[in-house]
Amino acid sequence: MAARDRRTGGDPVAVWCRAKVLALLVAGVMAGLLLLVGLGLALLHAIDPPGRAAESGSTAPVRATARRGDPGAAQRAHRDELAAAPMPTAPAGAAQPSVLSTRDPGFILLPRATILGPAGVPAGFAHNPPGALAQLTGIDTTALNSASLGVARAVVDHWAAAGGPSGATWSGVRALADFLSAAGLSSGKAPGSALSATPLMGLVKASDGGDWVVVCVDFEVDATLARTVRVAVADCARMAWAGDRWVIGPGAEPAPAPSIWPGTQAAIDAGYKELRGE
Repeated sequence: MAARDRRTGGDPVAVWCRAKVLALLVAGVMAGLLLLVGLGLALLHAIDPPGRAAESGSTAPVRATARRGDPGAAQRAHRDELAAAPMPTAPAGAAQPSVLSTRDPGFILLPRATILGPAGVPAGFAHNPPGALAQLTGIDTTALNSASLGVARAVVDHWAAAGGPSGATWSGVRALADFLSAAGLSSGKAPGSALSATPLMGLVKASDGGDWVVVCVDFEVDATLARTVRVAVADCARMAWAGDRWVIGPGAEPAPAPSIWPGTQAAIDAGYKELRGE
């Protein structure tokens, strides 16, 4: 999963909150959870960026800049068009657990992390689209599993390029804040609660040269308060190669990806492939 969403499709926060947080809360209602022990359950999306080994919070955020020069106006416009291109849509119910398809979706082989980056995000991925997708899964899972606004802000502040989202503007941080508010929690997990995001499917939406790509990941997210609710949560991001690592690139956040239960026919029809580790 920019200071302002310039897409005609709407605010990126609406994507996270409506398609994810509300889907989770609706899932809680359907499971008989909402308002049952303080407000149903929830799930969110992880967001943490990679870099060199560093202790979370021990270093100042580093806004990455590419070493090959900024793209020209024509290339920026082209990339904006690629990022904003609409994706398939899916009803809210598609995010709920459903019947799995027997069809082979194909797979994307994700490289292993070689280092632990700032904010505890896995890093050191290859300079190719699968490497960018692996980095986004590391960023998102770190942020989501933390269920902490402070961690989510640290992640994006360390792993977004100049001109990209910040801790104050990133849709992931804003969605997490809405989630915690709706669940009746403060800035972190309540005792006995648990949040777990597992990246299961993904896709490469677009690329422009070897240093820029738009990738999307589809998670199964399990949230526990009094009981456990499961729901699919999807995120897309512009990823840019900045010197020696992938970061969330500059510009408006991409058009939203559909949150669909991984492994279903609907997920396969939307273009998602299975994610496999090396």
